[in-house]
Amino acid sequence: MGTTKTEIFSDEQNKLAIMLKAMAHPARIAILQHIINANACICGDLVEELGLAQATISQHLKELKNAGLIQGTIEGVSVCYCIEPKAWTMLNTELANFFGGYKDPKICC
Repeated sequence: MGTTKTEIFSDEQNKLAIMLKAMAHPARIAILQHIINANACICGDLVEELGLAQATISQHLKELKNAGLIQGTIEGVSVCYCIEPKAWTMLNTELANFFGGYKDPKICC
């Protein structure tokens, strides 16, 4: 199987695909939901909340951060994470445009 030819797609399409790929795991959805529900930065309590190993949570946080969905700061020995507002706004807008673009033709194959 060949590599994806990302250069033939728009920047918006590539960025949306990266974000959605990063979100395509139930643990990552749970992490994002926890951060959103807390409405604050989360520092280290995800292990207790989600019941996953620290190494597993760290890997999921790394994927979310690499996709630009969250941002983190180091405070002493802990790392605090929160939603990256500009990325979240862009994701919200792009998905609204994507889903809003469908018009039910009432006739289909």
